[in-house]
Amino acid sequence: MPYYSPDMIMKARELDLLTYLQLYEPDELVHITGTTYCTRTHDSLKISNGKWNWFSHGFGGKSALDYLIQVNGMTFVQALERVLEVLSISPTTPTNTPKMPVQKDKTLLLPAVNENTNRGIRYLKSRGIDEELIALCISTGRFYESYPYHSAVFVGMDKNLVPRYASIRGIGNSFIGEAEGSDKRYSFSIPHESDTVCLFESAIDLLSFATLLKMSNRPWNEHHLVSLAGVYRPAKELKESSFPLVLKQYFADYPGIRNVQLCLDNDATGKYCAAALSEMLTNRYGIRAVNRFPPQGKDYNDYLCDRLELPRTVRKLFTQTR
Repeated sequence: MPYYSPDMIMKARELDLLTYLQLYEPDELVHITGTTYCTRTHDSLKISNGKWNWFSHGFGGKSALDYLIQVNGMTFVQALERVLEVLSISPTTPTNTPKMPVQKDKTLLLPAVNENTNRGIRYLKSRGIDEELIALCISTGRFYESYPYHSAVFVGMDKNLVPRYASIRGIGNSFIGEAEGSDKRYSFSIPHESDTVCLFESAIDLLSFATLLKMSNRPWNEHHLVSLAGVYRPAKELKESSFPLVLKQYFADYPGIRNVQLCLDNDATGKYCAAALSEMLTNRYGIRAVNRFPPQGKDYNDYLCDRLELPRTVRKLFTQTR
């Protein structure tokens, strides 16, 4: 494994946070006045006179190394490697240091695929999803039926169409989970060449929204359709809320995004989440955010089922066998 000498560690500790941000994350740096700055993510974290202080949390420091560990949650080695990268200092591997196995990223372990998708298709139809959309998701590997439990599996892919995430929903039971090794930066989505993202809580809501557009003879795939990897829960103090990983990754993969339509649940939780995301999108990323709650029902699948006169209890308790 790379060897970091005491001199290299000492050199890393000398890099102050302001210089680090100027060199590595200039978009994260916000000038307040004079020699005082804050970060775009944490406006209560002030940087001045070579030191930083996160006033809302009651601690601070001087070095970028401390910031990466205490604020960004990196391990010491991760933070050290980041700082040394900024300083263009490469580690060495001395001959007297035993080589250790490289730590690999977690591997996505998808459930086995059933020989057919009959139950999965009937499940999606019971929730009102359009047949063409179902066929698209199956043909692109975004949806399948698992074996032996016959659960519905929604697969999230990276920009190169490599599966990186999978949410699993039981058919005929209340099971909800994720495949082992799922990377929350890549949830279920259907990309498109557009400057707009439509954001949903779940894959079912995403597909319901697309179905509703088709029913209205409108193009369903003119924008990016992206689902969150689970319910987004902002902090009580909006300024301390973390930003969803899936959106961070999506903005990196598609830098032309300028608008986000927040198609979240039409309840108290959904509205609070929309308010938090709207503030962060505007203030941190300069992206226009618009609320697009369903006209009726809690979410877009409720609205779709109401439009199709599908009883909500029936589609939620769907138990039809092959």
